[in-house]
Amino acid sequence: MVNDNILNKKAAFYTLGCKLNYSETSAISRDFEKRGYTKVDFSSKADVYVINTCTVTEIADKKSRNAIRRAINKAPDAIIIAIGCYAQLKPEQISNIKGVDLILGNHEKFKIFDYLKSYKKSKNAKIYTCPIEKQEQFFPSFSINERTRAFLKIQDGCDYHCSYCTIPLARGKSRNQPIIKVVEQAKEIGKSGVKEIVLSGVNSGDFGKTTGEKFIDLIKQLDEIENIERFRISSIEPNLLTNEIIEFVNSSNKFAPHFHIPLQSGCNEILKLMQRRYKRELFKEKVEKINKTNPYSCIGVDVIVGFPGETEELFKETELFLQSLDISYLHVFTYSERKNTKSALMKNKVSSKDKNIRSKILSELSEIKRMQFYNKNIGKNLNVLFENQKQNGKIFGFSENYIRIESNYDKAKINTICSGKMTKIKNNSHAEIK
Repeated sequence: MVNDNILNKKAAFYTLGCKLNYSETSAISRDFEKRGYTKVDFSSKADVYVINTCTVTEIADKKSRNAIRRAINKAPDAIIIAIGCYAQLKPEQISNIKGVDLILGNHEKFKIFDYLKSYKKSKNAKIYTCPIEKQEQFFPSFSINERTRAFLKIQDGCDYHCSYCTIPLARGKSRNQPIIKVVEQAKEIGKSGVKEIVLSGVNSGDFGKTTGEKFIDLIKQLDEIENIERFRISSIEPNLLTNEIIEFVNSSNKFAPHFHIPLQSGCNEILKLMQRRYKRELFKEKVEKINKTNPYSCIGVDVIVGFPGETEELFKETELFLQSLDISYLHVFTYSERKNTKSALMKNKVSSKDKNIRSKILSELSEIKRMQFYNKNIGKNLNVLFENQKQNGKIFGFSENYIRIESNYDKAKINTICSGKMTKIKNNSHAEIK
């Protein structure tokens, strides 16, 4: 219902961090629009700014603070609202930024209008966060900011408590809504014209923890939806990636053969310190199973360098292990010490210099792996979902196995899946189809 008091008012939004954050920001922004606000770009002047923060690393904290300050500088009289994980874990740090009005934790952000109504600017920020262990409610959300792709939240929270991670402290325990509700939301997204849905969660493979269901049953039911052409799984833990899931995805006409699997270290000694729930041998088995089922599947891998206790020899063990795997690319993260984690208390810290050197080594390895994967696909027919991006007379999109493709610009291609043979690699970053 539109409130006469906020007609013609503008709201701007900024998201940091994971796909889950993007789905939640999109849901919150739609709520603003339903209530009469006009959504504007974050670089524009607005009456309300909402910054959905991230705290996965020290750099994420800094980026969150910088985004908040940009909003304050753009419109000093606007209401500035910080929400999300950084707001949940470190509200006092945000409150030290002069000009912030409201700081809402991960439970409170979905009740933003309870705090915003009749609110007027004051000298000091007001903080509303509840103990995360009391967070049991699942708030559904999805993004439809892009016509071609949507992020659908299927799961929230995490019960794993890896020794370096604050996400369970910020988002609480693993929880989800029933499959029937996820399917309803996917169908609603399909009505908007979106062609691809990315399934998002903190620990997506843990889906069903609160409803007694299974992730495999979810994707089987989503596969039957008629008005969505493609589904993609954003990330899944190796110990939760069953052979049944691998086989189903690679036999499905709708699920993209793209697996993003967190490894974090290729050294069992470090994996144990990280409190990960598998050994590298299991990870290798999963990669081999994927490639055996479909050799053209894209396999992305998360890895952390510089974890406490990672000697030069143990890093080399990770490097050699990654070299041995038939994977497609790496996401390389530099270890960032987080307060209230077990790893923060560990000895044998790695210097910033060594962390940077190791990060560069694995980033270069990632490019080698990407080019090997791209070369494997030359001559193969790919199905590409083109986006509304025009650059130098070209249009860009992604194949089902996550290869970035360019083609001559044609407006009719936007938000359509086009088939073609991959002909060559361009600029070591993308390829062409004809």
